[in-house]
Amino acid sequence: MKLESIVTLANRNSRLMFLAMLRSLRATGNQLPVAVIPYDESRFDLPPGAEWVEHPPFYSWVKARCAHPMMRKYLALTFRNHHYLDTDALFLKDPAKVLAPHSGFVVCCTEWNKPKWTVTRETESRFRQRWSTWQKEIFCAGQFACDRQLYDAEGLMRFAEQPENRGACLEFSLHDQPGTNLMVLSTDVPRTNLTLPPHGMASSWAGDYDDAGAVTRGTNSPYLLHYAGGLLDQDHATNELFLNFLSKDERTEWDEQLRLRRLRQEKEARWPLPVRIINRLLPRLDKRFRVQWIGNNSS
Repeated sequence: MKLESIVTLANRNSRLMFLAMLRSLRATGNQLPVAVIPYDESRFDLPPGAEWVEHPPFYSWVKARCAHPMMRKYLALTFRNHHYLDTDALFLKDPAKVLAPHSGFVVCCTEWNKPKWTVTRETESRFRQRWSTWQKEIFCAGQFACDRQLYDAEGLMRFAEQPENRGACLEFSLHDQPGTNLMVLSTDVPRTNLTLPPHGMASSWAGDYDDAGAVTRGTNSPYLLHYAGGLLDQDHATNELFLNFLSKDERTEWDEQLRLRRLRQEKEARWPLPVRIINRLLPRLDKRFRVQWIGNNSS
């Protein structure tokens, strides 16, 4: 595989994570252009070497279907010779060098041992019918590389609109993972997971490490580190690896954002149970709305 670009998904709220991810890429010596799919219309000024991916018809389609904004990420499947990476992640080694011997669709995740978030009940049933060891086929949709274009934008929309695919591709309320897995596994692209034999690369999920030093130890250490699952909002042992790519002022800004996020979470945890249940169910009907509790104990 000869990488030609890095692709990610971002908006103003993820600006600091984007900057850290980009700087980690440049620190490996990689100068590939970075294509940024906008999560929503809240954009920010990108640094040199990065540009927004413009595709109004596709973004309007996602919005019109009331789909989760993360489903804009499907657009990454229209690129060839690209590496997709969420902004809550770091490159530890040059991805172009690591992936040069490989072809097809390549991942380095350990979702095979925690596949819960990669499928819906319906897609799991479909995968079970195809593979008795279906867990080896699924992957984390936050990091993957591919040397070929799997769809064009119109093809993505047609696939997602098919009745048997809508549940995973458009109606799943949490994120894009089941949809992205279904789209990729419905093609004939050869697939490789570098954490499985014969490669044996160490896990790329930060949650699998108890200390930062363990991430880079050994000859099969991962070439990226992904903080999926909100690890950056926790006091995790590996977070300094990420935060070291922020300036002093950016670190202050990050700490304040984290304080406000935790305050909001604590506040919402005190809302009445019926309100919290409604807010869990409402995204399944329409992701644009949520209930705000303004009772005496909401402050």
